[in-house]
Amino acid sequence: MPPIITQFRRTLGIELPWIESRTTQSHPKETRATAAVSLETRRWITLAVGSIVIAGLLSLAVVIGRLPFIAQFIDDPLFFKRCLVVHVDLSLIVWFYAFISGLISMLKPSPAASARNIAFCTTLVGVFGMLSGALARGAQPVLANYIPVIDHPLFLGGLSLFFIGIIAQFILVLISPNRNDLQKPLPTSLPQEAAIGLQTAAIAVILAGATWISTKAGLPGNIDVKTYFEFSFWGAGHVLQVANVAAMLAVWLWLLKKATGTSAISPQAASWAFLALVLPHFCMPTLTLRGPMDTLYHSGATFLMRWGIFPVTLILFTIGYIHLRRHRSNIISTETKLARAGFYASSSLTLLGFILGACIRSSTTLVPAHYHASLGGITAAFMAATYLICASATDKRSTDQIGDKFWKSSRRQLMVYGYGQLVFVLGFAIGGFYGLGRKTYASEQEARSLGELIGLSVMGIGGLLAAIGGIWFLSIALRKIFGWWKHKQPSLQSAL
Repeated sequence: MPPIITQFRRTLGIELPWIESRTTQSHPKETRATAAVSLETRRWITLAVGSIVIAGLLSLAVVIGRLPFIAQFIDDPLFFKRCLVVHVDLSLIVWFYAFISGLISMLKPSPAASARNIAFCTTLVGVFGMLSGALARGAQPVLANYIPVIDHPLFLGGLSLFFIGIIAQFILVLISPNRNDLQKPLPTSLPQEAAIGLQTAAIAVILAGATWISTKAGLPGNIDVKTYFEFSFWGAGHVLQVANVAAMLAVWLWLLKKATGTSAISPQAASWAFLALVLPHFCMPTLTLRGPMDTLYHSGATFLMRWGIFPVTLILFTIGYIHLRRHRSNIISTETKLARAGFYASSSLTLLGFILGACIRSSTTLVPAHYHASLGGITAAFMAATYLICASATDKRSTDQIGDKFWKSSRRQLMVYGYGQLVFVLGFAIGGFYGLGRKTYASEQEARSLGELIGLSVMGIGGLLAAIGGIWFLSIALRKIFGWWKHKQPSLQSAL
């Protein structure tokens, strides 16, 4: 084992299977027992997809609430802004980390099922607390970067419980004993190189929690609410992006294995790649030693974001692209074509996000163009992973079996969402290149040039197409999820 990895394990104080030496030989043929998706995984994925549904309903409530004959009955002017905050947190925070929890729960049988049940229940109570915050009359919404909040104990308590449950789930999975038989395939054929990425994502979320604690401890008590939340989430928010990217790259490796039948990289190479991704960010809590209000904290986090993520992502994209080209003759079934489409949709948006991020010079719509592309890439990867999980979780007694129709429909949905998000982002980018201001809406938004008008028009068309793709995804995923709970299925633990 390389000395640097040994030291990394000693520093963390936990046993991780992805830093142990492994062979790269292929897995034996998968059986239905090992392909079963556990109850734990199913409920996390249900929570993740359900959060997207509720987020959509909240955005619809904001639109409907503006209608004159409805708005007159709502006398709280901050109600819609609170709905917007909860919408953003559900669609970016709950969706991402509940989904990652679902993925990582597939890695190991749980020897501490009760503790992991408590972690899930804590997370679920936290989500309900966040939803209740939207109804807290007069509570002030704070549109902070990374994690917007509602300045009310109900919402803040719910947000705290959500992250406590998520972090507890990740810790419990990481400290679980390793599988005794490494030659057994992981559930749903999740390759070992992808498991390494998921565990890296879990470590990054735990690190983000430590960063938030160190930041909060150093903040002065006499600052305004907006500054308080902006600075308290700044460093932790940057580390959370590392977790998102690590999980996305893990899904890429899974999709590449599904598309070609062979792994794109070995587990040992994946260990080095993900170590290079997460290790520099362990210095994040130390950036607060001179105080979170010091420029070191702000500029240091920005520097890590700028240079600490894209190299590993670009390397794995290049490897994945070459791997698909070399094994394109293996991509013949509708399932393998879905996996390829998921990789290309996610990676294209991610690379576009990197390019647009490098073009940012001021506070224009290039900023939302950058992060909508990056977050869209993560969402596209998670959509594709949802389909793979749904296929593995389908019960034989269900009348809605997985077949070519499911894979074709899923692939078309990914293409619609990917193209829509691409056009949406390009519209934002065109407006930004012509100086269109960020965070301006309605009458505040002044399109002063033809380029800005074109950008807004393109953005609207792309947004509509992406919304259609999102609704299409929910229609497919929810139908399968309802099938999970309609037909009881043996859990993974009992199957193994």
